[in-house]
Amino acid sequence: MHIEIWSDISCPWCFIGKARFNKALATFSHAEHVKVAHRSFELDPRLAQTRPTTGAAHAEKYGMTPAQARAAEANVAGIARKEGLEYLVEFRDHGNTFDLHRLLQLAATQGLEHELLTRFYEGNFASERTIYDSEHQVELAVHAGLDEAEVRTVLADKRAYANKVRKDEAEAAQLGINAVPFFLIDRKYGLSGAQPIEVFSEVLGRAWTDRQSELTIVGAADQAGCDADGACDLPGRTGVGGTVARPAAC
Repeated sequence: MHIEIWSDISCPWCFIGKARFNKALATFSHAEHVKVAHRSFELDPRLAQTRPTTGAAHAEKYGMTPAQARAAEANVAGIARKEGLEYLVEFRDHGNTFDLHRLLQLAATQGLEHELLTRFYEGNFASERTIYDSEHQVELAVHAGLDEAEVRTVLADKRAYANKVRKDEAEAAQLGINAVPFFLIDRKYGLSGAQPIEVFSEVLGRAWTDRQSELTIVGAADQAGCDADGACDLPGRTGVGGTVARPAAC
């Protein structure tokens, strides 16, 4: 079984969704026959520079008061901690993730993309150091098992693995993927958002036994995620019918 996961390091729901999926996969009776590949997806590819995401900026982006924005961020942190993840409530830096994706593509050639993605998520959401500092990126990559000299070479050459990142993003567009995290199982089942563990478990079992010919979107359409315009769902902010409203930007 082949599972592809499109995600971005700046997406909190990708961080949470990965943890939930890993828990479901750990209890899947055929896990040894599952191959997981992480695909690149930039939420804000137009962003040229790193900038701190202040409480005021965060509030303005989502149409909230600063107090509401901080409460929403605390809710996300609470959800992450329930999955056993460390999550700092203070607003982190926001920047272009292209170099991070290029390093993940390097890691994939050595079977280390899972380890590096975990390091990057923890570096972004659970560390006070900015993930957009190149030295921090090098440290995290080395801890994930990559060679330091090779990592520095890739970071210095903006063309290195750039085509692989763009290929993943182009494929996402062709498949109609406009929000992350997105989980694609055997190119037949698609799950959008940080689905509950039981949903992942159900679809893993169904995909193992079923051979449908068309992609099936499984799970509630309003599960938390971040879309291609950089919009991230925030718990506590509801729309029509009590579902989570998708904010204007992320």
